[in-house]
Amino acid sequence: MRITIITVTYNAEATIERTMESVANQSHTDIEHIVMDGASKDRTLDIVNRYHQQERNGLRLIVKSEPDKGLYDAMNKAVKLATGAFVCFLNAGDKLHDSNTLANIAKAADGKEKDTAVIYGNTAIVDNDGAFIRSRRLTPPDNLCWRSFKQGMLVCHQAFYINRDIIQPYDLSYRFSADFDWCIRCMKEGEKQRMTNIYVRDYVADYLSEGMTTANHKASLKERFRIMAVHYGMLPTIVQHIWFIFRAAVKK
Repeated sequence: MRITIITVTYNAEATIERTMESVANQSHTDIEHIVMDGASKDRTLDIVNRYHQQERNGLRLIVKSEPDKGLYDAMNKAVKLATGAFVCFLNAGDKLHDSNTLANIAKAADGKEKDTAVIYGNTAIVDNDGAFIRSRRLTPPDNLCWRSFKQGMLVCHQAFYINRDIIQPYDLSYRFSADFDWCIRCMKEGEKQRMTNIYVRDYVADYLSEGMTTANHKASLKERFRIMAVHYGMLPTIVQHIWFIFRAAVKK
């Protein structure tokens, strides 16, 4: 089973190597790695192209570099190039958790590819040196559905493997949390097609703690409120946020 990993980059020379290395070192032998670069002005492409010359182990590397309208526009472009049965987005600096991560994803889907909407797992938070900090605070439920996201972003974007047949385009009207809206809409489509979701009970991604959403936390939260109101209704969203505030206060 082919798995597509999409990495969007822009001036990512400080972090891209560990992402490239984590994909190149996978034991799974049918991987497509798409690097969609936003016309970087540093050494990002030099580093990426070094891996391009070392394709091995069934890895197919596709590199494109051109101006874009931002992260989510670049992701939409990359999806159009994808040929894998399942697609996952791995940002520059993020890593697949270990060398068997994609083999475990493929094993979970074996024989059920057409009936599975999403394969998902757990996420480890790492620092700029790639060292483990902690497990992600929100943990995935055993039975994930689009309604689950009323509780927040229960599955990290980097631990969310989506069936390519049901991928929805990112809504570019959201600047910081389009991935939250995207996960919900993709899962709605999977439910519409009576597909199931599979939980891999292990770490599948190492997430760099200072991603774009983290760096724009307040703006991201405002967008998530809007997204929840669209999908779940305004009153339930207000009630849910009262609970979020209470929960945060209790944990202090």
